[in-house]
Amino acid sequence: MFGKKSDTGHSPGIVLPQQPAAAAPHHVPVAGAAVPDLKLGQAKVAPPPEPPKAPPEARHKSDSYYDIKSTIFNALIDAIDLTQLGQLDREAARDEIRDIVNEIISLKDVVMSIAEQEELLEDICNDVLGYGPLEPLLARDDIADIMVNGANTVFIEVNGKMQKTGVRFRDNAQLLNICQRIVSQVGRRVDEASPICDARLPDGSRVNVIAPPLAIDGCALTIRKFKKDRLKLADLTKFKSITPEGATILEIIGRVRCNVLISGGTGSGKTTLLNCLTGCIDHDERIITCEDAAELQLQQPHVVRLETRPPNLEGEGAITMRDLVKNCLRMRPERIIVGEVRGPEAFDLLQAMNTGHDGSMGTLHANSPREAISRLESMITMGGFSLPSKTIKEMIVGSIDVIVQATRLRDGSRKITHVTEVVGMEGDVIITQDLFIYDVVGEDANGKIIGEHRATGIARPHFWDRARYYNEERRLADALEKAEQRNIKAAN
Repeated sequence: MFGKKSDTGHSPGIVLPQQPAAAAPHHVPVAGAAVPDLKLGQAKVAPPPEPPKAPPEARHKSDSYYDIKSTIFNALIDAIDLTQLGQLDREAARDEIRDIVNEIISLKDVVMSIAEQEELLEDICNDVLGYGPLEPLLARDDIADIMVNGANTVFIEVNGKMQKTGVRFRDNAQLLNICQRIVSQVGRRVDEASPICDARLPDGSRVNVIAPPLAIDGCALTIRKFKKDRLKLADLTKFKSITPEGATILEIIGRVRCNVLISGGTGSGKTTLLNCLTGCIDHDERIITCEDAAELQLQQPHVVRLETRPPNLEGEGAITMRDLVKNCLRMRPERIIVGEVRGPEAFDLLQAMNTGHDGSMGTLHANSPREAISRLESMITMGGFSLPSKTIKEMIVGSIDVIVQATRLRDGSRKITHVTEVVGMEGDVIITQDLFIYDVVGEDANGKIIGEHRATGIARPHFWDRARYYNEERRLADALEKAEQRNIKAAN
């Protein structure tokens, strides 16, 4: 047991409102602790079986609960040596906190049931050792996004739908403290001087924080959850994001070193799709990834992961995405993977694709393949490159082979809606052709979108010669033939 800084002492009893199905309130003394003589509440009748409860994070806790938690938490901080606590492993630290909290509960005459006491202990351990109220949400595999809009409002996305939770923070100061704890783990900071920050959790989950004074109602924290089970292209067919034939063609596209641009809106699954495509890369290739916050999950043995860096307090020392992409060219890459193209680094990526680094990939925000091309042009122009429009378009045509469009439909499902080749130019217009598209037919009684993937009938894609070079033309022809047969079957 850690030595206390001061005598905890007695305070008036604090009574937590009892839940209807809870066991009779009582205290749990700590072995070896100086506990006052307390009377246990006697239950006159056996309590009825408790009905199934919602997850702890879904239940709204009362203001009195947070008052009690604050009182006990403050007493814990006074009683515990945080320096010694930091030297223990997580389980040993939890045991120490549990012992001291149990003692404080007894000394302060806090009346609560065992279930309520366990919940309080878990909350306090999460506050001291983890990410506070976020811990139960981070532990759930079915959550895709966690969105904190100030201390009292937390939303999650499950199966493509937004849900409001009962999770809340003690106050905005606790929320800011947790945000600072998250970003400091990757050497970043968030405060009044630097109120916007991109970071990541140790498991790879992507984090964005925007703090006051920019966020008026307290810190706005957004976490894109990391999937523990890495998806493959075959998994996308199970989710009906694409047909088996379409997945085979995407696998061939990745295998034969086509330069791929993945386009899509926010939350459409661009990074997931990029992870799936990188699974097709041979294990003897040297891959270099460039990201703002490292979240790609490449499984190949020869991967170099690079991450941008924000400026320091003096506004110096920033390393931008463009710096990383330019440096990649000096590192003997065979493939360059850019997590998200959003600025002048588009020029350097296209240059890399056009100078022997076939099979490079990147993502960008756009709502269609045609819009993705326009955005590339805009990013290069805004980067200060004084190039004629036709020259930029020729660079795009010479660099990008395939654009894959990912879309999040209004029912929350995610689909690959276009697999589009960049073919060439006619005059000043870039010519593209679709290999696969997704047609929306309607919706069912439950509001689920009904649609179908359809091959466009292209029998010989523009990358056919590249597929033949890698001995993949037979498999490509079979996939296209099966896709056409699926079209005929659907038409009948």
